[in-house]
Amino acid sequence: MKLITTGVLLMGDLSAKDLASLARRLEDWGYDYIWLADERFFREIYSSLTLCALNTKNIQLGVCVTDPYSRHPALTAMAISTLDEISEGRAVLGIGAGVSGFGELGINRARPALAMREMVGLIRKLMTGERVDFQGRMVQFNHGALNFTPIRADLPIYVASNGPRGLQVAGELADGAIISGCAEEASVDYAKELVSTGTGKAGRDVAEVDLVARLNCCVSTDGQAARNAIRTATVRSLPGHLNFGTAAGMEVAPDLAASLRQMGYTHDDSTLADMAQRVPDHIIDAMSLSGTPEEVAQRVVRIVRRGINQILVRPSPSPEGGIDGTLEAFATKVMPVVRRELE
Repeated sequence: MKLITTGVLLMGDLSAKDLASLARRLEDWGYDYIWLADERFFREIYSSLTLCALNTKNIQLGVCVTDPYSRHPALTAMAISTLDEISEGRAVLGIGAGVSGFGELGINRARPALAMREMVGLIRKLMTGERVDFQGRMVQFNHGALNFTPIRADLPIYVASNGPRGLQVAGELADGAIISGCAEEASVDYAKELVSTGTGKAGRDVAEVDLVARLNCCVSTDGQAARNAIRTATVRSLPGHLNFGTAAGMEVAPDLAASLRQMGYTHDDSTLADMAQRVPDHIIDAMSLSGTPEEVAQRVVRIVRRGINQILVRPSPSPEGGIDGTLEAFATKVMPVVRRELE
């Protein structure tokens, strides 16, 4: 049977008390990873992951994702190594190009694939505990070192991207690739081919790269109600994933594509609700996991058979029981079916 792991992606929108409680339940339900988004301007990610570490025993704790712009990569190396020490070797670092808060912070998101490449390079060097001089085009670090020795020089680093260059960087340098909105076989095939281009450059096998499908998810006894519940969350991520979706064969009407690009990335509920009504079901299905446990299980099986190793769900509230309802149903009703099918 193919080994398939599961993760949960959370924003920093839960109180400390609620996050600690949910972390304990996620471990009890059998999830392998808790991933937190480094999203401006929500609760701070490393203190939140430390809270999760102190309230769990075995679950892996991931940053999904941080970027090379809003925090210097050397400070990221310092933070993730500290979390790894606190959690006794359970930290995982996810790197992406970022988007949230850049306008407010006055950040210019230049040459993202190169910036991610250099971020990985500097962090890997610093994790050895040695003094480093790193003079990249996007990232510089002048003859410095961490003032402690990280407990793991080989702490896993994942690159999150839906762009051709970013996915190639993941294949070339990273332990894993996090791919958003790849709920159909064609999108997995498209992403995997790009990752394979990177592994080929590095003389690696694509099987060495942990392929993670990051998918908005809602599970309900009413499949259409689940699809409706996930619409807003899925539409939020669409502007940044249109090129990926269309390259993988997703059909998007030109007027809708133009409106989505004009909308950009937002947490404005009224803007998202209006746009969600315009997005047809076939796009929601191509980008997310929603439906009854049986429907969701079959869609997971299909993408796992195309090469996905981890299903990373960003939960939307189910009609029956909020995000807990979705998360418990996915762990206890969807994944047992998936694992039986893959035996």
